[in-house]
Amino acid sequence: MDTEIYLSRQIWPRMIAGAAVVLILGTVVLGGVLGLQSRRQFVEIHSSWGTYSGAAERKGILIGSLRAHLGFGGIIHNFKNYVLRQDRVYLVEARAQIGQFYAVVEEFKQLEIDAEEKAALAVVLSTIRVYEARLDIATHAAGKGWSAAQIDTLVRVDDRAAIAALATLEANWEAIQLASRSRIEAAVLQGQQLIQIGFVSILALSLASVIIAGMIYFLVQNLHRAQSLLALELGERRRLQRSESQLTTAVEQSPATIVITDTDARIQYVNRKFETLSGWNRDEVLGETPGFLQSGRTSNGTYANLRQRLLAGDSWSGVFLNRKKNGLEYWIDTTILPLMAADGTIQSFIATGEDVTEQRHARDQVVRAQKLEAVGQLSGGIAHDFNNILTTIIGSAHLAGLDADEGSDLAGEIEQIDIAARRAQNLVRELLTFARREPGQLKAVDLSEIAREVTRLMRASMPPTIKLNCARSAPVVVLGDPTHLHQIVMNLCRNALEAIGADDGIITVSFSSVDTPTGLPQRDGGWVQLQVHDNGSGMSEETRSHLFEPFFTTKPLGKGSGLGLAVVYGLVQDMGGQISVDSQRGDGSCFSILLPGSSEQALSEAKARGDLPRGSETIMLVDDDIEISGTFRRVLLRLGYRVEAFSSPVVALERFKQKPDRFDIILSDLMMPELSGEALATSIRGIRPDIPILFCSSYKLDGISVPGGLPQVLDKPVDPAQLAHFLRQLLDDVNS
Repeated sequence: MDTEIYLSRQIWPRMIAGAAVVLILGTVVLGGVLGLQSRRQFVEIHSSWGTYSGAAERKGILIGSLRAHLGFGGIIHNFKNYVLRQDRVYLVEARAQIGQFYAVVEEFKQLEIDAEEKAALAVVLSTIRVYEARLDIATHAAGKGWSAAQIDTLVRVDDRAAIAALATLEANWEAIQLASRSRIEAAVLQGQQLIQIGFVSILALSLASVIIAGMIYFLVQNLHRAQSLLALELGERRRLQRSESQLTTAVEQSPATIVITDTDARIQYVNRKFETLSGWNRDEVLGETPGFLQSGRTSNGTYANLRQRLLAGDSWSGVFLNRKKNGLEYWIDTTILPLMAADGTIQSFIATGEDVTEQRHARDQVVRAQKLEAVGQLSGGIAHDFNNILTTIIGSAHLAGLDADEGSDLAGEIEQIDIAARRAQNLVRELLTFARREPGQLKAVDLSEIAREVTRLMRASMPPTIKLNCARSAPVVVLGDPTHLHQIVMNLCRNALEAIGADDGIITVSFSSVDTPTGLPQRDGGWVQLQVHDNGSGMSEETRSHLFEPFFTTKPLGKGSGLGLAVVYGLVQDMGGQISVDSQRGDGSCFSILLPGSSEQALSEAKARGDLPRGSETIMLVDDDIEISGTFRRVLLRLGYRVEAFSSPVVALERFKQKPDRFDIILSDLMMPELSGEALATSIRGIRPDIPILFCSSYKLDGISVPGGLPQVLDKPVDPAQLAHFLRQLLDDVNS
């Protein structure tokens, strides 16, 4: 019995030890299996993440690039702009973008793509090749003088298949991204299950070890289990810390602004992009509401609707016009979302925004350009008839002024008619400048006379609180275009008038001769400086830096186009001059323009010396507008000329053929039915090559070709004094 008990006591420890060994081996094997399974899950996560952030990400970038080449500002946009506007800038841009598109396609082909993606890519590529081929057709058709509508009909491309194919590429890419995320989520879920299995197995082994090995072994197992749990917890904490660090970095470096507020709209967080864009740092805005960003352009109803939607758990999207810390405004495309707690309650709101200021400015510029084009078409259509009317008014006012006693009420009324007509003339001139930017005809011009004429026109419409002084001086002759010089002085005076506003003020226009300025060539005629000074509110340095940019304006929306000073800058450059501005806040502004001087005698000096030149020659007057021909006839008869007026160029030509030696000069309109002025002059010069010809027209036509030399052209409305001087000059040149 004792032996059996002894043996029994010897066997149980061995059994327990054996069981312990089995349990230990089982623990090792189980741990190895769990470790291998965990390793596989980490490999799966790593592989899925590589697919998600590697090739798929590059494919997404390339698809975005393809979308950019096909979207606004891309190949199709530039192709259509070139077809409709026939501007070679769009042609060059389209060809460059086609080359970039092919490069993107080649890079896309190097990636791993399936048959569906290859087919979609081929559809997009074939469509762009069609655009490239038809671009050459459009260029050839434009060279042959086809209209935009004809070219558009000829080269129109159906690109719906390409758009659908691009959508297929995006859908496949999103499917890859979704599959990669699903693999990551599945791997993480399976890893959690392995952890649970390991935990249960360790617990079971620990309980068995307690029974087999006793309390000590039980304590050791408990200690081992505690150490394992601690290691898992530390690993999880490190993972969460890395994830939080990555999330923080992504939010801080996000190209979009991110603002988080509580439910009372108090700011809790802003990212770095918000600080850069708004000019406010986070220490200044934390705890504040976003009201300091409001520009006042968004209605209270919009904000009320926004808050109502957010409190209802819905998102809100829209565009705000916000104000920066420095006072400048910017457009931001904003999306606001409510952040929900686990129980469904709203904890806070998050707003993400994209700066779309440049896009809005570009869109506004396109709209303004379209409006400008419409103004050009309208002004070109009405210019002929309107200028004919003004010619009649100015000519009749001139004749009436000759009969009115100087200083009488009638003379004053006639002067007001003349002022109103010249203001209308200036308005048409500005419209035509926007409609067609024509190169100026440089000649000797008395700048002081132009300035006095502008100030005379301006005073008629200025408030009595503002004085306009024009320095009295001898003739200041510059080499420039009279129309453009008139427009420059008028724009600068208007700009000064608007700068003063409703306050009392003084505008001064002055002239002076200056030495050769830095950066300008030395001239025999020297240089002349024109200055327009006002004592208005002045400008900041920021405003001055953008002053001559097209469409830049400090006026409220709808109060200005931002084109006036840009046009002035371009006209000064065309005449070989320079423009600068000196201005400070509260100290007014002074615009200085340097223009090339001229040693030649200006025609305006002859006008200022006394009566208009007269003559006794016979003039053939041809104009289809009876009122114009009647006005010209009365003016010329007053000057002593013999005049035969014709409203039909065909009848006038027959009359000339009958008596070609009867007439000393031809005065004709350019645009007439039945026979144009150019064709009439060509026929007359075929009979008498030496006869002088003077055109008066509302249009400036390029490429006028008449045998025997290019005739002089006067723009309507024609000033009677200007007409008298030109006629006398042409007749004297022939007689000499």
